[in-house]
Amino acid sequence: MLRKIALSAFALSALSNVYSQDSTKTSALTISGSADVYYRYDFAKTKANNLTSFTNSHNSFELGMASVKLDYKTTKVELVADMGFGKRAQEFSYNDEGILAAVKQLYISYTPANWLKVTAGSWATHVGYELVDAYLNRNYSMSYMFTNGPFFHTGVKAEAIYKSSGFMIGLANPTDYKYVPDDVNNKKFLIAQYSFAPSDLFKAYLNYAGGENLDTSKTKQYDLVLTSKLSNKFSLGYNGTVNQTKAYLGSKIYDDSKSWWGSALYINVDPSSNFGFTLRGEYFSDKNGLKMFSGLDDGGSIFATTVSALFKVDNLTFIPEFRIDNASKSIFVDENGNPKKSASNILFAAIYSF
Repeated sequence: MLRKIALSAFALSALSNVYSQDSTKTSALTISGSADVYYRYDFAKTKANNLTSFTNSHNSFELGMASVKLDYKTTKVELVADMGFGKRAQEFSYNDEGILAAVKQLYISYTPANWLKVTAGSWATHVGYELVDAYLNRNYSMSYMFTNGPFFHTGVKAEAIYKSSGFMIGLANPTDYKYVPDDVNNKKFLIAQYSFAPSDLFKAYLNYAGGENLDTSKTKQYDLVLTSKLSNKFSLGYNGTVNQTKAYLGSKIYDDSKSWWGSALYINVDPSSNFGFTLRGEYFSDKNGLKMFSGLDDGGSIFATTVSALFKVDNLTFIPEFRIDNASKSIFVDENGNPKKSASNILFAAIYSF
């Protein structure tokens, strides 16, 4: 035991000397993280009605994800290693196995000028309003747009800032692949973003991701995010997205373009710093049966309403949530397993972040 203490003291002393010998170098290591747990009860007493990410359970206490993020910065270079453990992380990295599934983000950025940054590695997508980390969202359950859009990109990108405008362009592996399997199509995706953020009162983000998938189909997704903080007690968010896909038929011929699209409004009210609530209304259209309505000839649509309350104590947030999903077709089931058009549930989540 004394030997372990002595070695630890020596290591800390050596680390202190390294920093003191180079006191002119500007650098900082930031460690942050979070953990979340939840309970979900479906009124039809089945988890089959859950069609969105991260909450596939019924009448069960569930672990979401434990995360730790290391962010080391010098004057011009930044290294980010963001790790997650749990079902949420596994579903986020659904193409990966083993320890690789725990890598949410891993990238290195170089800033040659204060207006330009170049990044290489793997990072969470710029497409959409919602994020994988529970503490960064005001609803605990996820939208249909998040569930069916890209989760992350692996490649290289360049970001530039001019006054209130931002520009990003990059090349990446096919969506949600950190490593591309051998002997498959490995075309690159083009990703891009234009942002305009003159103040917290209004911010706009126009996003794009498109390319050839591993199954040789071609995908283009256009996405718009708008936010407005009208006061410390009231803010709005909007997300609209359109995905166009062409299936490969062989002999360099592609099927006609098919699409799905979604639109969601987020209304956030915070009467005090310790209490708030969010109303999310989302319309998801899948008329070609590419996603939620696969197998149905003429597809369908869903309107989902989610109300979440947020109670905050220090770094802990408690979220009770009620959600009801109404579909144009009978894609849900009742307690006896019979098809029906609607589903509802309640959920309780606890999230801690530091």
